[in-house]
Amino acid sequence: MQDTRIRLSRRSVLEGMGLVAAGLGLEVFLPARAHAAPMPTAMPEVPSVGLRANVFVHVAPDGVVTIVCHRSEMGQGVRSSLPVLIADELGADMAHVKVVQGDGDEAYGDQNTDGSSSVRKIFDDLRYAGATARTMLVAVAAKRWKVAPTECEARDHAVFHKGSQRALKFGELASDAAKLKVPKREAVTLRPRNELKNLGKELPLLDGPDIVTGRAVFGADVVLPGMRTAVIARPPVAGGRVARYDASKTLAVPGVRQVVELEAAKKPFLFQPLGGLAVVADNTWAAMKGRAVLDVTWEGGDNAVYDSEAYREQLLEVIGKPGKVVRNVGDAEAALAKAAKRVQATYNTPHLAHAPMEPPAAVAKVENGTCEVWATTQNPQAARSEVAKALGIDPSKVTVHVTLLGGGFGRKSKPDYVVEAALVAKAVGAPVRLQWTREDDVRHDYYHSTSAQRLEAGLDASGKVVAWHQRIAFPPIGSTFADATFAGEGEMGQGITDLPLAIPDVRMENCEARAHTRIGWLRSVANIYHAFAVQSFIDELAHERGTDPRDTLLEVLGPSRIVTPKDLGVAKVPNYGQSIEEHPVDTARLRRVIERVTGLARWDERKQQGRALGLAAHRSFLTYVAVVVSVVKDADERIRVDEAWIVADAGTIVNMDRVRAQMEGAVVFGLSLGLYGAITMKDGATVESNFRDYRLARIAETPRKIHVDIIPSDGRPGGVGEPGVPPVAPALANAVFALTGTRVRELPLVKTVKV
Repeated sequence: MQDTRIRLSRRSVLEGMGLVAAGLGLEVFLPARAHAAPMPTAMPEVPSVGLRANVFVHVAPDGVVTIVCHRSEMGQGVRSSLPVLIADELGADMAHVKVVQGDGDEAYGDQNTDGSSSVRKIFDDLRYAGATARTMLVAVAAKRWKVAPTECEARDHAVFHKGSQRALKFGELASDAAKLKVPKREAVTLRPRNELKNLGKELPLLDGPDIVTGRAVFGADVVLPGMRTAVIARPPVAGGRVARYDASKTLAVPGVRQVVELEAAKKPFLFQPLGGLAVVADNTWAAMKGRAVLDVTWEGGDNAVYDSEAYREQLLEVIGKPGKVVRNVGDAEAALAKAAKRVQATYNTPHLAHAPMEPPAAVAKVENGTCEVWATTQNPQAARSEVAKALGIDPSKVTVHVTLLGGGFGRKSKPDYVVEAALVAKAVGAPVRLQWTREDDVRHDYYHSTSAQRLEAGLDASGKVVAWHQRIAFPPIGSTFADATFAGEGEMGQGITDLPLAIPDVRMENCEARAHTRIGWLRSVANIYHAFAVQSFIDELAHERGTDPRDTLLEVLGPSRIVTPKDLGVAKVPNYGQSIEEHPVDTARLRRVIERVTGLARWDERKQQGRALGLAAHRSFLTYVAVVVSVVKDADERIRVDEAWIVADAGTIVNMDRVRAQMEGAVVFGLSLGLYGAITMKDGATVESNFRDYRLARIAETPRKIHVDIIPSDGRPGGVGEPGVPPVAPALANAVFALTGTRVRELPLVKTVKV
């Protein structure tokens, strides 16, 4: 694929604004040939002629190949990666490919853009989508030439006869190919990997030109005739409700049309809206002004007693007592009793908010028993079914168009805000744009769970780790969907039951914890607190032993080997929904990223004047990642992150540019939650409201350099969007200890050290 590169400098941009700054090269990749259909868009109408081999690929007689992207684009480049994989397998020239966004439809299979699954779960399926169309086009060409299909090849948007070099363009074959019976999967052969010419390359960002020029359409950009805007005053406490209200001052605000009361959410919360009062106006400003003067009294409900600081103490008490055993090898209690030395520590992490740059937004139109929605959603099928349920109509009557997403991190997999838009639109009898503000987003999230973990290890006389005992407590995600108080199998499988340890006696326990707010998955989910506790504790063991933290980590992980469920002391490993045979727990890959990252960071020179390094590594979403963070003290004695290195083994890579970007972003994301991330609650309500008190790492607080290294591999694809996050916070905490001697056992770091 050709691309045009436009070089911009920060200086040129700022000079154009009348400002001056030091030059910083910025290269924007503009695809010169492939193009995206305008967004939002429905799945294209199937032409009366041409080949539609499946729901993903259509070849028109004019040669245009339309490829549907059924996953949501939120900056990770999925629209620039999945269609290219299909096109490569087909043999299409991207100059003649149009990429359109698929609506929410079960015909595509799983559309939830979550769990780092867009490549790892459907890599072969997408290849078969392209290969099926290729097989049909080749069959037509071979028949015309009276040769065997094996003598033909599809490339450069045409089918060629290898012997005579005769060629027929895809468009010339499309109509006849459409008359063929679609072959079954077992009759279709995938190309050799080396024929996928774009696989693993740094592909241009398809939507980049529209994003940088302002033409891109996000959730709040959709405008319909007669559309109104709504914002909602929601109960401050999850599960609360309106006790009384007076809307007279609100209705007096110019532009405000009406106030709509929404039904309060009932437990379990599921994907229900929280309820409250929707202020509907001609524009966003009027709606917000009207909400600001709304006179409302709230009834708090059961969760009004929730105090996150007090709850932290409750969790510490819980992990002081036995829980459900989820993993057991040998006899850890007996081994601890006989150990020459016992090391024990507890770790805490707080609630976290997703805080995507674009707050949730959706536009809905309800008329004649149907509903049409435009939404910044990661999960259009769930949005479709939830809207149908709320409106009392069949899902076939609901259409969900997916716009671009300005970040998601798992928040936009929960379609409560989409349902809000539909309910308000139905109530007012006009199209409605439902807009969340930043304050709404921070105060009414599906929060990442707070956690407490207690770890204890036994050392023999030589300092070898011979026993490991771990207790974990956190309100589970399952509490949002049922009356669950113990972490689910999947949550335990994110760094607990799948953690490779070369220790003879291991016992891990799942302790009870009840939720008092909505709990949801956030980028890398339970891996965040599991990696923080485990990787911090291993660093503590190194200090107690007087050994190199890297050497200790490698020793605890053990030699290169495939670790079976039996070795782990569990019945099975959830393994992120994929086969443990195809994606085994492989310590060789984990050791490799550790050795690679410490080599790049010059680990053996880490005791340089005024600088310290911290290390952590973690396997998540079938990908292996290791991180080294360098910290220094500035003139005010504040801890500052100086440099960071991240190495990943994610198996087969589709789009190298986006993988690097995801790893860079993971470092910044992980530093944000490690340095500042904390949602606190008083009387059941969230204290924080915006970026002024829910801090993210700012430019000056991020590393001056983030070095990314991706290990080449032909292995099965792993996830990419999330695995970079878990090792960052423990690597940071370990670096702080190396620099200051202060051990960080609670996040965020701002509670322990001066940052």
